[in-house]
Amino acid sequence: MNVLFVLTSHDKLGNTGKKTGFWIEEFASPYYTLLDKGATITIATPKGGPAPIDPSSDTPDASTEDTERFKKDTTAQEKIKNTKKLNELDAKDFDAVFYPGGHGPLWDLATDNTSIKLIEAFNKQDKPIAFVCHAPAALKEVTNSDGAPLVKGKKVTGFTNTEEAAVQLTDIVPFLVEDMLKEKGGIYSKIADWEAYALQDGNLITGQNPASSKLVADKLLETLR
Repeated sequence: MNVLFVLTSHDKLGNTGKKTGFWIEEFASPYYTLLDKGATITIATPKGGPAPIDPSSDTPDASTEDTERFKKDTTAQEKIKNTKKLNELDAKDFDAVFYPGGHGPLWDLATDNTSIKLIEAFNKQDKPIAFVCHAPAALKEVTNSDGAPLVKGKKVTGFTNTEEAAVQLTDIVPFLVEDMLKEKGGIYSKIADWEAYALQDGNLITGQNPASSKLVADKLLETLR
């Protein structure tokens, strides 16, 4: 199993002066779920080099068994500091792609042409494509071979408008994941804020929030099997 993880390169939280990036839990839980089952994992970002960690995800409140494992895992940390450049990779070399969230993807992966073409290539090859929390933002401009939005008519979930309101970033983010998925024709659903929820429709797997990252990873693993 060769799995590509795509992380954000973006580290500025709008005009707040605060930092953002990827959410540790949404990387660590799927990373170890797949790694422990023998997957070979490659990590890439649009710019290559260090992937920025969202400081809000590196707090005692956000800590889990997997985030603690990551903090002690020098191999994983080196991979995060030395990510591959996205435009140097080819979908044919991987069995699946996974996008962890954090607010960063809203600014770069949502409109990154390399990422868009990569997801379209994985989809065309009918390989699993998985996204959690804010990462479905990367689907914003992705289309099917017929030119329609990839999410059109598909069951999807992602970070909810009420969850965004709860973290007080509704007016900071460039768009709301829930609204975007609905506007693109996705059959969007959710459960209570911060509860674990993931959906699969064909090769497309989406999770609602950080708590959903393990569910997404499990569905991805099951699909790969």
